[in-house]
Amino acid sequence: MYAGGGSGGVARALSDVSISPIEGQSGWLVRNALADRLGAGRQNGGSRYRLDIRLDDRVEGLGQLSNDTITRERRTLRARYQLVDVQSGAVLVDATAGSDAGFDVVNSEYAVIAAEQTALENLSHEVADQIVTRISVQLRDAE
Repeated sequence: MYAGGGSGGVARALSDVSISPIEGQSGWLVRNALADRLGAGRQNGGSRYRLDIRLDDRVEGLGQLSNDTITRERRTLRARYQLVDVQSGAVLVDATAGSDAGFDVVNSEYAVIAAEQTALENLSHEVADQIVTRISVQLRDAE
């Protein structure tokens, strides 16, 4: 899959994937992480493939004290994605990727917001890695 490095067949195919806009902050983070990994925009012509993604981003309370105070939360980021051949309209990959992270809820509201944001940033990178790996395998097999 990595034969030829940045000029190999898979690397060239990955740089020929355009990423559709994704809604929300989590969408912005995932889209940027994907663009970094795919090398999107390196080619000047029209893209051969299009990546469509829908995200589900949730935060739920887990630990609870006797006074109904939540002490632990879990953030889950799931992506349903499709790799579409632009010329034929065929769906080459239709799959999901996802990950979750837990963090403590403390007395400082700032610390909780920072923990939620850090979790989202880390999850965005993990989901992007999963998507790129799956697409790379598909494009390698297509060669």
